[in-house]
Amino acid sequence: MDVVRATPGLARVAITSFTNIATWGFRKTTETSSVVVRRTLDGDAPQAIVADISQDVFAEIRSILGLGGGGGSSGSGHVVSAQSYSVRDTPEHDLKARGAALLRRSADVNVSEDGHPAYSRILSEIAPDEARILRFLYLDGPQPSIDIRTGRPLGIGSELVEGGLNMIGEHAGLTYPDRIHPYLTNLNRLGMVEFSKETVSNPTRYQLVEAQPRMAEVTKRAGFAAKAIQRSIQLTTFGEDFVAACLPVGEKYSGR
Repeated sequence: MDVVRATPGLARVAITSFTNIATWGFRKTTETSSVVVRRTLDGDAPQAIVADISQDVFAEIRSILGLGGGGGSSGSGHVVSAQSYSVRDTPEHDLKARGAALLRRSADVNVSEDGHPAYSRILSEIAPDEARILRFLYLDGPQPSIDIRTGRPLGIGSELVEGGLNMIGEHAGLTYPDRIHPYLTNLNRLGMVEFSKETVSNPTRYQLVEAQPRMAEVTKRAGFAAKAIQRSIQLTTFGEDFVAACLPVGEKYSGR
């Protein structure tokens, strides 16, 4: 008879325990994953990580079921709990842990790097035509570009009408040469290409750009006494390294 009267209470305890364990399990899975990644970056041994997490799990289950402490201890006599990670497992600590791991790798003479870690991301952020631009600049060197500005006495108040007129799209054999400006903007954003104020070594190369219909249209729009400013477009050092590491190319351009 006592067992019958106790049954509703036992059911409530079971349901409550089940709900608590289910909620805890979801939270614990996320928390444990973060701890494993962080401690691996810190250089902790896999065996130690597994042992500590196992003791932590058993201790918390006992607590949820109302069985009290006794979660056990590691060989060193130290019990690792979720609370012990709550302060350390923060974005700031994660960044510092990753930074420390990078410094350890930089000091390890046995670690070799195939290329900059950003190269993989950059390959996913450039269009096929942009890869052709990079290869073209790598092989042919800096390319002439022209800025068209309005003419003003002494250059005071002069305005840029259009910048970076060039023939890269045509010379690189792009599928969409009319998209050259968005392409170059993206490559500049990625640190691959720079718009230099320097000119190319052979000034006659600008004549081909000046002969294009687009040049005549922009110059007319700039009005009387429009000024053509000679510039150049070239790879950055980072861009050169990227091309050499990631794109199939032949002999690199050796002049300017």
